[in-house]
Amino acid sequence: MEVVYEDNHIIIVNKQSGEIVQGDKTGDRPLSDIVKEYIKEKYHKPGEVFLGVVHRLDRDTSGLMVYAKDMDTEQILEHNWHQIVYDRRYVAVLSGEMEQNEGTIQNWLKDNKAYVTYSSPVDNGGKYAVTHFYVMDRTTEHSLVEFKLETGRKNQIRVHAADMGHPVCGDVKYGNGDDPLHRLCLHAWLLCFYHPVTQQPMEFETPVPAQFRRVIEEDRKR
Repeated sequence: MEVVYEDNHIIIVNKQSGEIVQGDKTGDRPLSDIVKEYIKEKYHKPGEVFLGVVHRLDRDTSGLMVYAKDMDTEQILEHNWHQIVYDRRYVAVLSGEMEQNEGTIQNWLKDNKAYVTYSSPVDNGGKYAVTHFYVMDRTTEHSLVEFKLETGRKNQIRVHAADMGHPVCGDVKYGNGDDPLHRLCLHAWLLCFYHPVTQQPMEFETPVPAQFRRVIEEDRKR
């Protein structure tokens, strides 16, 4: 776990692929417990430490995550997330060569009975989802693409990438079997928001994972 920023109210970490945010049936130690332990040791706090999860990343998605360190901050972030966050971007390695350099995908997303998210061009009772994309680099085999979320729906990028015919590499749920890195090639690299207490603009970024760029480089060597 890498701590990117911390103050009295929030802590921002760079989550690694494979880390779960909260406990699940696998029994793996969740990232939330690791962050709590970090706070306890740093501040020599006895007893239970409060840590509020205000947004989530899938287990296999890496990148920036925000936790609240007190209940008041958690409530502010939870109830005003879409107003507080003003820029949120991901980068992904997609299967195949993207045809367009940039564009926007917009449709409605809804889960079926098997909890698989599917899209519809018309209102199907699901949630309206808008994703903007920009191609950073490409080969005939793969594309390195930045996604900017206008909405933040469950599995939004993964479903929208699959809708374009270029699913995220390593995606066992919505992918096509293309798995060059043996992980989901999706990383939350940029997060910009107004601080829930001070209202100051906060902007954080992490580098594009080197292994993502390496996929493109290896394609070019073939």
